[in-house]
Amino acid sequence: MYTGEHGSSTYSLDSREGCNPFHVEEPKLKYERLANGVTEILQKDAASCMTVHDKFLALGTHFGKVFLLDIQGNVTQKFEISPVRINQISLDESGEHVGICSEDGKVQVFGLYTREGFHENFDCPVKVVALHPRFSSSNYKQFVTGGNKLLLYERNWLNRWKTSTLHEGEGTITNVQWRANLIAWANNVGVKIYDISTKQRITNVLRDNVSLRPDMYPCSLCWKDNSTLIIGWGSSVKICAVKERDHTEMRDLPSRYVEIVSAFETEFFISGLAPLADQLVHLYFVKENSDHMEEEFRARPRLDIIQPLPEGFEEISSDALTVRNFQENECRDYRLEHSEGESLFYIISPKDIVVAKERDQDDHIDWLLDKKKYEEALMAAEISFKNVKRHEKIGMAYINHLVEKGDYATAARKCQKVLGKNMELWENEVYRFKTIGQLKAISQYLPRGDLRLRPAIYEMILNEFLKTDYEGFATLIREWPGELYNNMTIVQAVADHLKKDPTNSTLLTTLAELYTYDQRYDRALEIYLRLRHKDVYQLIHKHNLFSSIEYKIVLLMDFDKEKAVDMLLDNEDKISTDRVLEELRDRPELLHIYLHKLFKRDHHKGQRYHERQIGLYAEYDRPNLLPFLRDSIHCPLEKALEICQERNFVEETVFLLSRMGNCRRALQMIMEELEDVDKAIEFAKEQDDAELWEDLIFYSIDKPPFITGLLNNIGTHVDPILLIHRIKERMEIPNLRDSLVKILHDYNLQILLREGCKKILVADSLSLLQKMHRTQMRGVRVDEESICESCHASILPSDMAQNFSVAVFHCRHMFHKECLPSPGTIPGVQFCNICSAKQRGPGSGILEIKK
Repeated sequence: MYTGEHGSSTYSLDSREGCNPFHVEEPKLKYERLANGVTEILQKDAASCMTVHDKFLALGTHFGKVFLLDIQGNVTQKFEISPVRINQISLDESGEHVGICSEDGKVQVFGLYTREGFHENFDCPVKVVALHPRFSSSNYKQFVTGGNKLLLYERNWLNRWKTSTLHEGEGTITNVQWRANLIAWANNVGVKIYDISTKQRITNVLRDNVSLRPDMYPCSLCWKDNSTLIIGWGSSVKICAVKERDHTEMRDLPSRYVEIVSAFETEFFISGLAPLADQLVHLYFVKENSDHMEEEFRARPRLDIIQPLPEGFEEISSDALTVRNFQENECRDYRLEHSEGESLFYIISPKDIVVAKERDQDDHIDWLLDKKKYEEALMAAEISFKNVKRHEKIGMAYINHLVEKGDYATAARKCQKVLGKNMELWENEVYRFKTIGQLKAISQYLPRGDLRLRPAIYEMILNEFLKTDYEGFATLIREWPGELYNNMTIVQAVADHLKKDPTNSTLLTTLAELYTYDQRYDRALEIYLRLRHKDVYQLIHKHNLFSSIEYKIVLLMDFDKEKAVDMLLDNEDKISTDRVLEELRDRPELLHIYLHKLFKRDHHKGQRYHERQIGLYAEYDRPNLLPFLRDSIHCPLEKALEICQERNFVEETVFLLSRMGNCRRALQMIMEELEDVDKAIEFAKEQDDAELWEDLIFYSIDKPPFITGLLNNIGTHVDPILLIHRIKERMEIPNLRDSLVKILHDYNLQILLREGCKKILVADSLSLLQKMHRTQMRGVRVDEESICESCHASILPSDMAQNFSVAVFHCRHMFHKECLPSPGTIPGVQFCNICSAKQRGPGSGILEIKK
């Protein structure tokens, strides 16, 4: 059911697609009956023709009257033209002039706002009239009429009307349409097109089905644009394109020609045509067979939208229209007119006028709502918000639908988008969800930013969770800002529940979070420590609670030793080392961990505790005792040696003995207690003491395995012959042959290394000698700027004609011969005294220049 804006009446239709309950395709057009003044007119009279202008409508009746109507159907003017049927009304583009013809032969052309006009009575019925589209202009005062022949009327410069016959002899003219310079008309034979600018007829499109009476099944003509004509006749449709002819092909032919770009047959008889973008709107007259009647009966007319194709068409939509008295109407009783400005289509029948228009966004949303496609309707409303006029409640309808379906989660999620910042709607929805027991569903979508509901709303939801879902309650407390609700009220509610279940970790954790928000950090810290909660350290750091943990250090370390110690060491300025040691005095294992990390960070910071640490390492962490003894320079060695000897820690005792200078005793312990010759050899290598090597040989001489170890490792530090000479005869030594081979191999390796080094040294010496020789063989430049290194005068005399003698050393120092120092101790050898003084080597090799 569709309610029209053009009047108060309702109008119904059936869509062929709508007959299928599984077909949910949206209709393309909406329909409404043209009411108001039209209703009264058609009760007493019957519509015979109508023409449409963007600003108004012109309706002709069977009783010879013409009514001007607004687009709502209200009568604005009335003309008594004739006592008989009005056949056609024509308007120019401006809507200022009208042409009317009637069945009794009357033709009237007049201005709606001027007194000028043309009145003529013919002796035969005039079926059609058409004004030039630009009739209002003085240069285009032309119109045509059609009865038995097609006449063109033109007003000349004397203001008189000149008549010329464009066509005759092919029966009655039943339709004419004028567009720009082209006039198209239909008679009993076919359709002709005339070019008014060249005064040439350019085509003749013959009628296909000549068996149909042209008066009962008249031709429908419609210009899609200035060069495209659509012809509908019977059940045949042709789309004709008017084209310019190439100048080389013209000869005696018209300058234009017509090409049929599409032609197809339809199922029913055509009563009217109109363009809709690149599609066509067809009004069909329908006859159907009944199961109870042998003859055909008249069915409701159909309005179809089709997509033309080169050799056929595709049906887009089809609607059967319920017009008044459709059972009595013939094909010729229907007309289809259209308004190009607004894509309005008028279906005219004798007793009814129906307006079809393209569906807008509001109609689209209405259809989606009717089909309960709320999600799509809401999306369409959001995308085209500016075009939506009546759909403020779409979202609420969608939410109501989801609630009725029981899809509470989706309904709650849509509240965020639909309710927006309307606090009243939010609170109403919350109470509705409470009524149906679904507060949990809406809880995560409640506003918590700039828009906030009353605290009571949030507290109501928190209490609901507290009764049934501790985990959900804890999640909300973490997610919701504390200012949304009264913190003390919720704290009291949680405390009441803890009385029933005092060990519930979820409630305790949540209570600690509430205390934290309320800045009661001590209470929160107690709970976190009791629960050993991982956030305890974050809480301490964030709120600087170090003063509160001075007496809780043992608890913190029992929870997480590593984190606790790191925190204490990072904040020594807030909790001193002495204070920590005092707290840990009864827990030596924890004290060791703290002091160990302190020592790792700085070997000197806790030096006064190093003596105490020796016993702690010995008790709780022996693997780190030896590294501690190695790294600490503040550790009392006697105390350490005493502890290690008491506990029989041989490796630590050996290290301490060597550090205290008793290396022979240390070596003895390695040999006697550890019985590890490799470690003994390593120890002797570290000390690099000949006496230790002698002691090592002495301790090992009666132990064949030790002798093997010495033979394998002693070669680079002690002459192996010393050891071999001391080996007793007939003593069995394991792997002796291999050890001797290794000694020989090592010796050979040493010889090879020495020889290799010698070769390298000789090669380098020769290379450097050659380089020095090349350097000394080069000439030395002596010029006016060169000076004597002794007298600092120019090395060359001012008068080059005089005899002079110059000595130049290879070090580039120059002297006058008379300025040379006395010769050295070596006869015949002169040295540069400057280079000799600087210990740069003898600057011998004098180059003498004499002239």
